[in-house]
Amino acid sequence: MRKAKVYLFGKEAGILMESDEGYSFQYLQSYLDSPDSLPVSLLFPLQKKTYKDKVLFPFFDGLIPEGWLLEIAETNWKLDGRDRMGLLLACCRDTIGAASIVEIRDAEE
Repeated sequence: MRKAKVYLFGKEAGILMESDEGYSFQYLQSYLDSPDSLPVSLLFPLQKKTYKDKVLFPFFDGLIPEGWLLEIAETNWKLDGRDRMGLLLACCRDTIGAASIVEIRDAEE
């Protein structure tokens, strides 16, 4: 199982997980309680519900680079282009947009 913290405008918003069953995303309660919180995507309205899908959610998949930048990441970091979660964790720590993804390592739990 791989996990990542999802940040929006530098504020920790939720947790994204990949398991054998697929993917899940859930907002942190502290984020939901904050009056200035925004949804990370229109697909994820602010609520306590855990969002689940068999494939990586389009919002997160859209953060992964494309074209020549993806080729550089695959070549230099020896990443499999079909491993979407691996690409997300490797390439999306510091994105151009408001969202960023930071891997949670086992020791951090």
